[in-house]
Amino acid sequence: MAAKKGRNPFVWIILILLFVGLLGFGTGGLGGNVRSLGKAGNKDIAVAAYRSGLDQQLRTFEAQTGQRITFQQARDIGLDQAVLQQLIANRTLDNEVTNLGISVGDERVRREVLRVPAFQDLSGDFNRAAYSSALSRVGQTEAEFEASIREEIARTMLQGAVVNGIPAPEAYADTVIQFIAETRDVTFATVTDELLDAPVPGPTEADLQAYYDANPDAYTAPEAREITYVWITPDQLRDDITVPEEELRALYDERIDDFVQPERRLVERLVYVSTEAAEAAAAQIASGETDFEALVTDRGLSLSDIDLGDVTRDSLGSAADAAFAAEPGDVVGPFNTPLGPALFRVNAILNAEETTFEDARADLSAELATARAAAMISGIRETINDLMAGGATLEDLADETDLTLGTLSLTDETTDGPAAYDAFRNAAMSVTKDAFPSLESLADGGIFALRLDEITPPTLRPLDDVRDAVAADWTRERTQADIMVKAQELADQISPLTGFESLGLTPTEADRITRTTFVEGTPPAFLTEVFTLEPGEVRVIESGDNALIIRLDRIAAPDLTDEQVAAQLEVAGQTAAQGIAQDIFSAFNAAVQTRTDVRIDQTVVDAVNAQFQ
Repeated sequence: MAAKKGRNPFVWIILILLFVGLLGFGTGGLGGNVRSLGKAGNKDIAVAAYRSGLDQQLRTFEAQTGQRITFQQARDIGLDQAVLQQLIANRTLDNEVTNLGISVGDERVRREVLRVPAFQDLSGDFNRAAYSSALSRVGQTEAEFEASIREEIARTMLQGAVVNGIPAPEAYADTVIQFIAETRDVTFATVTDELLDAPVPGPTEADLQAYYDANPDAYTAPEAREITYVWITPDQLRDDITVPEEELRALYDERIDDFVQPERRLVERLVYVSTEAAEAAAAQIASGETDFEALVTDRGLSLSDIDLGDVTRDSLGSAADAAFAAEPGDVVGPFNTPLGPALFRVNAILNAEETTFEDARADLSAELATARAAAMISGIRETINDLMAGGATLEDLADETDLTLGTLSLTDETTDGPAAYDAFRNAAMSVTKDAFPSLESLADGGIFALRLDEITPPTLRPLDDVRDAVAADWTRERTQADIMVKAQELADQISPLTGFESLGLTPTEADRITRTTFVEGTPPAFLTEVFTLEPGEVRVIESGDNALIIRLDRIAAPDLTDEQVAAQLEVAGQTAAQGIAQDIFSAFNAAVQTRTDVRIDQTVVDAVNAQFQ
């Protein structure tokens, strides 16, 4: 037998490379040894910064939209790239700061660290243990955190140097304020069908035919899906189910806390580090020197931070008697609590509430009957699935089980019967004619199966079927046209000195209106039309089923002595200056990035992303 050959050196090289790779990448996708995903100049772009930034963006998006988002959805809208680009921009600026020799002293960094609330104890003093613990939880050392603080301050200094001193563009602010604060005085009146010389005659057959032919879309039935279905819901079975009295009583007793609630109070609690401090605060409130909310603000807290919600007597301990004897708005204490001496403010009294068993009986019976009905439906699912697997049609299922057979013509407007359920509508809208019916669930525990029999395309309804609707639409349109003609006849007789009353109109005067003023009784186009008129000009516009005659009486320039106008002028200037500053800094940032060597290891980025999937 020939001697065994030695291992191919190439194989050893591969194994070594794999081993080295595994040192950085653990079974979770990314190990602790890989701390950087790239560089911007000489500055590392930290993996931890990318991971935390991405996590924060995901949480922010979910908070804003109120719904969960998958990582793939986040990637589809570019959240991951936005986080990475922001990190690159920041580290590019950090590199520029270092190149320019900008630095921040230790004392400034120390002040910033001491100001972080997470590093403070209850008295507001810096706590070294809390500092170390908080950083350890996020995988950062004190040196790394303080370095990030130093870089952030220096980066802010650079940004300030670039954008500070940009003057507010006065011409721009003046133009804006002229637009938004210029005022108009107008007189307007509504013209209705009551001012017509004669009522609109009914349409002739020729009128109806012509209007019907000219507006086919208004009388076209939408596409309809002809559906045959079988279904059953707990509500359909509930009335036939009798729940024993003892079960109702047992459920009532189990939920007694929901039906019998003791007297409660809405309470806020402000804790102090010592009895002396709490007593001093109570004395300040009693003397009128300060109030409870000011004390909360002075501690750097908000009312939500100290809110206990609605509490019972038992949950307030030594403060119970005083709190339950107080009136809304009263502050009592100090009283000792597990967190220290505290003041309590009572915000509202919630009286005791009791729902008797007899009052709750109907709801409890319906709940238990519905639950039993849902369980019965769940129990027959397997039987129905077996029948369907054996070739039973929907009609067969209705004959052999308690399922109810029905048909409907489903459109976007159909909401009757099973079409009231989203699950049914979604299935009916997506089913194809060759699809075999399957058993599906409804949100309330019901079940259904359906079949698509036909799709009826949009169809113009015969005139005889929509004659009344056509007549009503023709009359409405003809009446509106006559109202507009009458309104124009009246408008032609109005001059700056003409009284609207002399023409049988009831005028309304609106003075000093701006482009943002709401004028009751006017259509959305009212302000747009008003601000295109010249003094003395009269115009007619539609207003629902009526017409509006508008006369512009006066144009007034903004009153710069008015406090609100002056404030708007200042805001306009500041907004313009901020916008210009942002544009300048964006251009500066882009230029810095262009001349900075940025290198990103996509393998590391992908590994971090994999942890979110």
